[in-house]
Amino acid sequence: MDSSPFNNLPQDTLHQIFCHLPPHQITIAKCVCKSLYSALSSQSFLHLLRTQSHSLPLLALKPSHRHVSTHPTLHALDPTSNKWLKFSLSFIPFSGLHPITSSHGLLYLWASNPRNAPTQNSQKALVVCNPLTAQYKTLPQLGSAWSRHGSVLAGSLNVVLVITELAILYYSENGNANSNDANFNPNYLNNWLKFSSNLPSKPRSPIFVSNFIFTLCDVGSPWRSQWAMFRAKIVDMKKTIQWVRLEKQEWGDIFDILKRPRLVKAGNDRKVYMVGGLKSSYAIQSACTTILILRLDLESMEWEEAGRMPVEMYRCFMESGKFKVFGGGNRVCFSAKRVGRLALWEEKGDGKTDWRWVDGVPGSGDGLSRGFVFDARLDVVP
Repeated sequence: MDSSPFNNLPQDTLHQIFCHLPPHQITIAKCVCKSLYSALSSQSFLHLLRTQSHSLPLLALKPSHRHVSTHPTLHALDPTSNKWLKFSLSFIPFSGLHPITSSHGLLYLWASNPRNAPTQNSQKALVVCNPLTAQYKTLPQLGSAWSRHGSVLAGSLNVVLVITELAILYYSENGNANSNDANFNPNYLNNWLKFSSNLPSKPRSPIFVSNFIFTLCDVGSPWRSQWAMFRAKIVDMKKTIQWVRLEKQEWGDIFDILKRPRLVKAGNDRKVYMVGGLKSSYAIQSACTTILILRLDLESMEWEEAGRMPVEMYRCFMESGKFKVFGGGNRVCFSAKRVGRLALWEEKGDGKTDWRWVDGVPGSGDGLSRGFVFDARLDVVP
């Protein structure tokens, strides 16, 4: 590299060339030599990437809880090229790393003890990292019960929530919500704020949309499920979370036609997806005819059908009997036992939708892949 004509290029020219590469390829290029590492790690180059909103939307997989690797890795699908990418997590000096969600180019993981440390400690910590730059930090430790039973949501301004049926933990590096309010006296847990969740049942598939949390709850009886959608505003948090049930008479039986519905975040803050099996009747043990994707417009509060899994594709899921849903933006992924591949729904820029199979899914286990959207970026710091 030292004798390469590359060295004779002005740094601005070098930046303009490499800024057109996807983020993971820039990371690979940085490993070529010290000169490229210096040029592609400079603040001026990162500023150029930031002004171009240079990100790579990926669908990342959560590893199986039963699978413990000595070389922790994040596997992610690039839906555009239909290729699986690998990001090493070995730079994080903790054991039991389990990626769970991401936000604004940062990856959030549950972590156990530091490597080579005694294993008696039952504490867990949330680690925030950028796997493209090998930078990380840890949030204040929590008990292991939070990692087993809590759903982690991450939003802008480094806001992190851990939600369970009984309580919600809130953390923000930019100051805790309303902490200067004279009437504000929440329960402190280290540097986390703890609130009563005030939900009627265990939250199902909670999502973060702008300053709001959306979740589904079963408000039915022990004999028959009845799903309802709830919303809470983060900036209004004081001593408790104030949930509002979202319902309109025009919605009719929208929650009754889907079996085991779950929410998926859409590509903007004005839409929310709800996905589930389409029941053939209103009977308790009714069979499903396909998988349906509904879209709620949060401004007009009207539902519309966004997608319906093709019958020939659904046959594979019907034989499995159980499936998982994950995704976000304009893509939703489906996995099931014994299927061995993912079904991917994608909404194109022209409003048209497409269903296709994704092969070569990494890992092993029961075949029920779980995951989340990861927008890979080089210009964000934990």
